[in-house]
Amino acid sequence: MVEKQRMQITNEYMNYLEQNEKTGRVILPDLARAFALFGIAVVNVILLAYPMGDYMSSGAASQPADKFAAIGIYGFFTAKSYTLFSFMFGVGFAYQMASADRKGVSFNDRYWRRIGGLIFFGFMHILLLFHGDILVVYAVLGSLLYLFRNKTPKSLNRWAFWIYMIQLILIGLMALGVWAMNSFMPEEDVTALMTGMQEYMAPSAEIYRSGSFPKVAFQRLVDWAMMTGGLFMQGAGVFAFFLLGLSAVKSGIINDPAHSLWKKYRRIYLPIGLLGSLYAGWLISRGDNLFSSEMWIGMFLIFLFAPFSTAGYLGLIAKFSQGTIGPIKAFLARGGTSSLTAYLMQGLIFSLIFNGYGLGYMGKLSLSTVFLIAAVTAVFTITFASLWRTKYERGPLETLLRNWTYAKDKKIET
Repeated sequence: MVEKQRMQITNEYMNYLEQNEKTGRVILPDLARAFALFGIAVVNVILLAYPMGDYMSSGAASQPADKFAAIGIYGFFTAKSYTLFSFMFGVGFAYQMASADRKGVSFNDRYWRRIGGLIFFGFMHILLLFHGDILVVYAVLGSLLYLFRNKTPKSLNRWAFWIYMIQLILIGLMALGVWAMNSFMPEEDVTALMTGMQEYMAPSAEIYRSGSFPKVAFQRLVDWAMMTGGLFMQGAGVFAFFLLGLSAVKSGIINDPAHSLWKKYRRIYLPIGLLGSLYAGWLISRGDNLFSSEMWIGMFLIFLFAPFSTAGYLGLIAKFSQGTIGPIKAFLARGGTSSLTAYLMQGLIFSLIFNGYGLGYMGKLSLSTVFLIAAVTAVFTITFASLWRTKYERGPLETLLRNWTYAKDKKIET
């Protein structure tokens, strides 16, 4: 019986390798997606666990364990997970172009159908699960990425640098504005501003905590509309890493985990990025409200050092991807191939934990507890996605998106 189970596990494990060999797919992008999924869960949970992500005013970070959780979340994951995931979107874009070229079909039709599918999933995610969805932003920016499809790696890297600088300048200006407000405005005016913000968020928080599903769904749409400006400001960083992912495929380094650039990233960029980000996380942990100078100076530093950390993470993942692909690597990589399923499942689990139609824990748990919930959820969703892939060729939502994307190809074949 044990031997039969062992043979079954081996066959399942080999399925992933055989698929990779058949398609020429390398394991590095799949491992990177799995790592990004963990970080995305840890970062996104704050927006679901606290009204508009304001854990400071609720006293959720008053204990030393909560302070360490804040430093860990901001130092290791904030602005790194979405950049890593965005990098993989650019890699996927390049793979889709190459696939269409190999099969002699129109990339245009496929790609725009895929963009339409992402918009659909994004709005369903917003309406049903999470007001901080990023899929709609990906779809809009993915439309712009199409214009860069024929550029050289050098040109893509140059564009990525300057576009990321736009995001950095915007966040720097916001940090400067908050610092000026705290430095020059009368203290009672700053207090009144914070009080007004909390009173504005109170009805929304109450709906999330105790409202029915239809009320919560409507509130999610309202909050997403309010957050759109912030999401698209972050979109500059998203798009920059789209371009870097596309460049990595065109230059060939994505298929060469032993490339010297990956070594440079993990040995030089990673220490710079993590030290700067952890210091920024420490600054943020000292803030007591969303308008504190420490909070916004810390956020500026987070985005300043994030590209270094992201590059360093990619360097580490490249190193991990080298050599024999054993069961652990295959397990994680399989989970990374179903990232859309895992991402939306995270939103489902969090919504059931924190919203009123579920357990209603919004604003009631400490930050360290919320962090543990996010970590367990991330591991569960990656595990689910990986185990699903042992039985099926793709994740359930990936299958739906693929069927829609390639529907025209199938009609031509028939």
